[in-house]
Amino acid sequence: MKIKRRLTQAEEFEIMKITFDKFLWVGVIIMLFGLYQLFQEAAINPIYVILIGAVILVIFMIIIAKEYEIKRV
Repeated sequence: MKIKRRLTQAEEFEIMKITFDKFLWVGVIIMLFGLYQLFQEAAINPIYVILIGAVILVIFMIIIAKEYEIKRV
């Protein structure tokens, strides 16, 4: 039987910050690629690329809000 280790609130917050940083960069890079495509008049529709980046950021925000519990003492 495995024993689950409980993290302190500070440890949970540090892990959340690291994860949030990675997803934030992914969403921003996708949106910047769409903006670059907008200025380059690319064959793909850059508005869709920008919207995909925004959707990634919103989905991650929802996941973080659901999963991260703020414990009130």
